[in-house]
Amino acid sequence: MSQPSDAKASWYKINPPVFIASVILMVAFLGYTVAAPEASEALFKAVQAWVVESAGWFYVLAVAGFLVFVVVLAFSGYGRIKLGRDHSEPDYSYGSWFAMLFSAGMGIGLMFFGVAEPVMHFTSPPVGEAGSVEAARQAMRITFFHWGIHAWAIYAVVALSLAYFAFRHDLPLTIRSAFYPLIGERIHGPIGHAVDVFAVLGTLFGVATSLGFGVIQVNAGLNYLFGVPVGIGVQVALIAGITAIATLSVGLGLDGGIRRISELNMILAVALLVFVLVAGPTIFLLQTLVQNTGMYLSSLVELTFNLYAYQPSGWIGGWTLFYWGWWIAWSPFVGMFIARVSRGRTIREFVIGVLLVPMGFTFAWMTFFGDTALHMLMERGLTDLADAVAADSSVALFKFLEYLPLSGIVSLVATVLVITFFVTSSDSGSLVVDMLTSGGAEDSPLWQRIFWAVLEGLIAAVLLLAGGLSALQTATIASALPFTVVMVLMCWGLVRALRIEAMKRVSLGRARVEPRGPHAALGWQQRLVGMVSHPSRQQVIEFLEGTVQPALSMVGDELAAQGHPAELGRGEDGRVWIEVGPPGNHRFFYSVRPRPYQPVAFTLRDVKPDRAGALQYFRAEVHLREGGQDYDVMGWRREDLINDVLDQYQRHLRFLEVMG
Repeated sequence: MSQPSDAKASWYKINPPVFIASVILMVAFLGYTVAAPEASEALFKAVQAWVVESAGWFYVLAVAGFLVFVVVLAFSGYGRIKLGRDHSEPDYSYGSWFAMLFSAGMGIGLMFFGVAEPVMHFTSPPVGEAGSVEAARQAMRITFFHWGIHAWAIYAVVALSLAYFAFRHDLPLTIRSAFYPLIGERIHGPIGHAVDVFAVLGTLFGVATSLGFGVIQVNAGLNYLFGVPVGIGVQVALIAGITAIATLSVGLGLDGGIRRISELNMILAVALLVFVLVAGPTIFLLQTLVQNTGMYLSSLVELTFNLYAYQPSGWIGGWTLFYWGWWIAWSPFVGMFIARVSRGRTIREFVIGVLLVPMGFTFAWMTFFGDTALHMLMERGLTDLADAVAADSSVALFKFLEYLPLSGIVSLVATVLVITFFVTSSDSGSLVVDMLTSGGAEDSPLWQRIFWAVLEGLIAAVLLLAGGLSALQTATIASALPFTVVMVLMCWGLVRALRIEAMKRVSLGRARVEPRGPHAALGWQQRLVGMVSHPSRQQVIEFLEGTVQPALSMVGDELAAQGHPAELGRGEDGRVWIEVGPPGNHRFFYSVRPRPYQPVAFTLRDVKPDRAGALQYFRAEVHLREGGQDYDVMGWRREDLINDVLDQYQRHLRFLEVMG
């Protein structure tokens, strides 16, 4: 990672090859689109046709593989591994975590397609008779397929790789880090730069696609509510205005801006969902939710591999392949964002949470909105809704709400929700692109994130001017193709890293070492005193200074005498450590640090809550490179500590032998 080292350059933090290459390529693309709109539109269509005809099978196979990959990881032995050190805890509660990953993942899309897609499949199915009961079933089955587990599996692949390498192996939170098991230190060279540039371009196009859908729908909502004219000029102005709001959220940061707006999104979305359930055919919707889920699960394999090869048409390119390209183009952005907020969770917890919880909400949304619309068409004969959707899919939601009570108020809430989803997509995308182009820095200057937020809005505006949704769809599918290859390699790299970690755990467990420890030299009375005592932080610090640090120094001196130089260090919080071996991911590391605890519950039963802090005590805990080892060495003698270091070092050497 390239970072400015002097005070004069402190106003920026960039990785120049990635930042400059991304800006040049994007400016060149925008310049070509503006200078030659007709030629660029023809090029977009030619690219889309080629991808659909020649690479559609690769998209379908890759996405199926991603789903199998994350599910197998979750339920294998690797599922117990934490995305972080062994002692780490999640940064966010479940509620905040789900809200942020959902808002970043597909919020605008649900608003745009929740009514439009089921109606469009019902009136124009890929096969079969339009407007029939079977067409209604197929419409919901296809909609569930496009918005189901495959999308979140794509996100999970990228997020897992990034979180694992960044939080467990201290590599930068960028896409290149997933390639460390494959190319080692070369991730910091041209190959790593190219990978991050691909990720930046895919993210910019993916976010721009969602912003394009969102602003078209905001325009439709304002037209419905206030008579604002529908047109490209108005939409470009809306992009500028909402991007300005997004820059404010960017300025507030992840906790102050994105998290708060994401939680607001969830509140508004749940309120709108409950309203449609209550105002619509409630019993019918609950029945169809169960039936739709069952149909989706029973036909999951068939739908996953269906390319309509025996019924060639352009349908799959405009729908399934577009969605797969959209999710893949979004995966660097959403994956990095999910990784950023998922530190401390196990792989199993992460996969179950990412795959199932948002998918459950998505299925409820698509059923309540989509099946209510189908009920209007089939049972009430409201063909105006189908005609409106066919004419302009962006007005589908607002035309749908006309047939429900309080349509004006609800349409206003829906418009606000689209805007807030727009904002979270823009500011989250800006945060991620900035991290990619700054080499993983999380504290880059504000102007850099604002720069990317403005550029995302500019891309959406230019693509709308160049060819509307067709240009957006084509740009998404085209930009996703090279990143699909990157994702396949990410899976390979993650498997290699997990196998090495599993090998290390097995070798440590099987290492033949003599039992060491203080208890062999202590009487049982002394041992009991150590178990029930509650040392203060100052007592632990004095122990680290007077016993642990000299013990580590003695080990370091002897290792140096044997030709194995060791480095010793001490942190501001009092921790001390020793490192042995050449720089890299497999260097031996042993640390003892003070860690605070609260007394067990029964010792506090007669104590007021405000005194609990005063009763806090500390342990001198051992940490290895993998994280905390959950044992306390407070009160150990130097000889005992030296033996413990040697035990851990012997296990480490055994691991290196197994590695070959």
